[in-house]
Amino acid sequence: MSNHPHYRGRFAPSPTGALHFGSLVAAVASYADALHHQGQWLVRMEDVDETRVIPGSADDILCTLEAFGFEWASPVVFQSQRKSRYRDALRTLQQQNLTYICDCSRRQIAKQAIAGIEGFVYPGNCRKNRGALVAGKATRLLTRPDDEICFFDRIAGKQCQVLTRDVGDFIIHRADGYSAYQLAVVVDDADQGITHIVRGADLLLSTPRQLYLQQLLDFPEPSYAHVPLVTDTQGRKLSKQDQDRPVTSKTPLAGLVAAWQFLRQAPPPKDIIHVAEFWTWAATHWDIQRIGLKKPMEGLFQ
Repeated sequence: MSNHPHYRGRFAPSPTGALHFGSLVAAVASYADALHHQGQWLVRMEDVDETRVIPGSADDILCTLEAFGFEWASPVVFQSQRKSRYRDALRTLQQQNLTYICDCSRRQIAKQAIAGIEGFVYPGNCRKNRGALVAGKATRLLTRPDDEICFFDRIAGKQCQVLTRDVGDFIIHRADGYSAYQLAVVVDDADQGITHIVRGADLLLSTPRQLYLQQLLDFPEPSYAHVPLVTDTQGRKLSKQDQDRPVTSKTPLAGLVAAWQFLRQAPPPKDIIHVAEFWTWAATHWDIQRIGLKKPMEGLFQ
């Protein structure tokens, strides 16, 4: 076990339903990595999009995590309570003349834009609309042409994007008044002193946008690791709306072992019968390098 006293990791679910197996896999990976490095582990509720929040789901997720033996080092942070911090960051970017107002509809963008790595690449129609935040209109962040952003992912290896080409100027404040996820998560990670992020591979393509924001806001750059996604038999990512894959607190040890196996970790001893014993063992046996081995994932749901 290596000693990283300044390690701070986190798990950041969205309270849009009960915890599912895919989220448990991400939680196990991030918690095991923090324990292995003798670091701290935090929980943050990513409810910045309040329109999607299901009442009671945050408490349900936290209760489930407790039943599975997860322990967090400080009180849970809710994005919905941090709107002023996101406005401060937005103001900083506006003062650098890096933002503009956009009133393009999705249909307009789809007609003119080319396909990018995640949806359409915004064609820059509204770049001339510099100015302060306007109610009912989105705010986009200027990207730099031909500026390649690269990072090394601890699982996926070297990753690079040219944002202008691959994504385009992206939204950092939505037309409905909510901060966009990309800005909120960057501010949260910086404010919480997060040094290591272990999360699902569905966010791998978002990371260069977050690195770009970190550069502009003079925030430190965390270490990243993106674990493979759990999919159903049709290859679709599990979601909290997928009631066929719930995580039950009635058999927490079985769920932990299944997530551990999905992450290609060495099998735990059969004499472990309590979740506390599992985590004590997992802290010393976690090996993130095993996740990237070139062999098929265990077919848990095939």
